[in-house]
Amino acid sequence: MKNIIKSALFIAGLAIAAPATYAQVSVGVGIGVSANIAPPEIPVYDQPECPADGYLWTPGYWAYNDGYYWVPGVWVAPPSVGVLWTPPYWGFEGGAYGFHAGYWGPHIGFYGGINYGFGYGGVGFYGGMWSGGRFRYNTAVMHVNTRIVHNTYVNNTFVRNNNRASFNGPNGVNARPTAAEEAASRDHHIAATRNQVNNQNYSRQNKSQYAANNHGKPAVASMAKVNRAQAMRTNQVARNTAAKTRQVDKNQAAKTQQVARNQAAKTDKVEKNQAAKERQVDKNQTAKTDKVEKNQATKTRQVAKNTAARQQRQKQNVAARQQRQQQNQAARQQQQRAARPAARPAAQRMANHPAARPAGQPEHKEKQ
Repeated sequence: MKNIIKSALFIAGLAIAAPATYAQVSVGVGIGVSANIAPPEIPVYDQPECPADGYLWTPGYWAYNDGYYWVPGVWVAPPSVGVLWTPPYWGFEGGAYGFHAGYWGPHIGFYGGINYGFGYGGVGFYGGMWSGGRFRYNTAVMHVNTRIVHNTYVNNTFVRNNNRASFNGPNGVNARPTAAEEAASRDHHIAATRNQVNNQNYSRQNKSQYAANNHGKPAVASMAKVNRAQAMRTNQVARNTAAKTRQVDKNQAAKTQQVARNQAAKTDKVEKNQAAKERQVDKNQTAKTDKVEKNQATKTRQVAKNTAARQQRQKQNVAARQQRQQQNQAARQQQQRAARPAARPAAQRMANHPAARPAGQPEHKEKQ
């Protein structure tokens, strides 16, 4: 089954239908379209001034046609006196988001608890009321020119709701119909007027209204009246604005690119200068290191030379001292030999030897 199930004609989804089971609720007029993705949030927008006495405000909403698109809020003439507009809403059920069409009726029904603003705070309606066949506007929430429309009043006693979720159900608005809304579901309902249907058709044809293009911020969020010519002009303005925006973006992109190029060139220059400076510093440091090493080597060689000379002198001194000592020793020995008497002849020394004398013969002594 396709992810997106659409009715043959969306108008049929806006038509009157018998009560049916809604997503998360049990009242409504049937589901005309369903989708597998949630609709965007309700955008923030201003309400235009009411164009004529008796017109009622119908808030904007997200519709679906191969993607969500915004149907602007608009003032419309009601189909009859005494009826009020119950806005459409999206509800989650069975893994899909179903669209529940709005309708006219004597009472406000359940619209998913969605905060559409301008009197539609999620439950009921506090933007005005019918009185004596005329609609009275609550200027606390409705933009009405009181110099032209005099049937107005001010009522600020309502609960303010800041929730902008656009669907009912899991992860959306958690709301169920009140007893009054249950009862309203059984009232006689009137389908959306031709102007309302045209408003949706014009929006479907305007690509700038699609969330895929406007990212949840539609070019036309609200209108005073439904007017095809005005819608086409608005569409053209939106296209012109988009073209102008694209040109501005293009110019800005070009400017940004030029700034980036200039910055890159400046950065390259700074980096080159820094690199040159670092190379010069390295060169100077290398030259300084070489000079220090050269001086150190010279100093080391000089120290080695001096040490070698000192050691040579020491050796020479030692050799000279040893030579003198030897000479002195030799001189002393010679003096000692010179001081001793001359040696006797060998025959005499042998004659005086005890082994050579006859027994009993005394030793012969030289005369001194």
